[in-house]
Amino acid sequence: MKITGTLVRAVAAAAIAALLAPAPAEAQAVIKVNDNVNFKFGFQFQGWADWTQAAATGGYAQNLFVRRARLLVGGQVAKDVSFFFQTDSGNLGKVTNGVKATNTGFIIQDAWVSWKIDDAFILDAGLFLVPLSRNILQSTLSFYTLDISATSTVMAGPTQTVGLRDTGIQAKGYLVDGGRLEYRAAVMQGVRDAASRNSFRTAGYLQYNFFEKEKGYVFAGTNLGKKKVFNVNGGFDLQKDYKAYSGDVFASIPVAKGDEVGGQVQWIHYDGGTFLSALPKQDDLLVEAAYYLSAAKVQPFLKYESQKFANDIDKAKDQDRFGGGLNWYVSGQNFKVTAQYLRIEPKSSTVKATDQFTIQLQGFYF
Repeated sequence: MKITGTLVRAVAAAAIAALLAPAPAEAQAVIKVNDNVNFKFGFQFQGWADWTQAAATGGYAQNLFVRRARLLVGGQVAKDVSFFFQTDSGNLGKVTNGVKATNTGFIIQDAWVSWKIDDAFILDAGLFLVPLSRNILQSTLSFYTLDISATSTVMAGPTQTVGLRDTGIQAKGYLVDGGRLEYRAAVMQGVRDAASRNSFRTAGYLQYNFFEKEKGYVFAGTNLGKKKVFNVNGGFDLQKDYKAYSGDVFASIPVAKGDEVGGQVQWIHYDGGTFLSALPKQDDLLVEAAYYLSAAKVQPFLKYESQKFANDIDKAKDQDRFGGGLNWYVSGQNFKVTAQYLRIEPKSSTVKATDQFTIQLQGFYF
């Protein structure tokens, strides 16, 4: 059949109309092909103004840069088969050691397909977050504080983890009373030897929800008083003699007609062994607490982080980090402003304490 210009224009107009048609508040703009196929698109922007003090000189490095710039695509390609694809251009414009990142390039941040056989058994394949800890699996949009904890990213470099993600296959499911208990079990690429014959990386995560259930690829941090969440969780990450274990208690509790009190306490043990000798044995702690004032749309927060190394040769690296700040939700997570102060205090008497101050502007839709 010959496709005329008029027909092409009509189809294009119909697609645009479907995408831009009025929808209920907070609904998602979706291109629906049929009952089993649909696509949705989104965008995430986080810009930072950052002042970081140098221990040696006491001076401050000043940076204005794009912390995250992401394009998101998600949807369904067949019955019970969904997908998610996300790009990122992180730290664009940031100066490190005198070199400005003028072109970080878009990278693939997430790329996976998920086949839901049953609520109790779902298969994921592709590039996805390593299911080691709650903080790693939280959305970058809704942390109680400015960003993910440095204690959650310790393993990233030595394990060749890309943006806390690795390629592999994952089984997950929701059990007990419609999903109070969630499990994730993954086999991933990990670090390969020259012949790529060594064992794969394995990771797993288990979470029990006492109140409302959480489902989906990532978890929310703050729920802005709209959801009652309290859970305990733990995870592991293993390859050869490298091992990491986590334990966490998380809360997001509505109070006072729209306010929220929340926070989490997370512990992670890392031991790179001989396989990943660049990852010293250590026990790391994250403590966060926040209170959301719905009338003012603001959320003051506090945080504490600790790294304690096991071997005497590494003890000089022990440090504590104390911080606090404020989230201002101008329009929920779609548009917010965050300010955070952080104090880094090394345990070694030969290294000076330093300060960091950061302001973030966030824009988001998905």
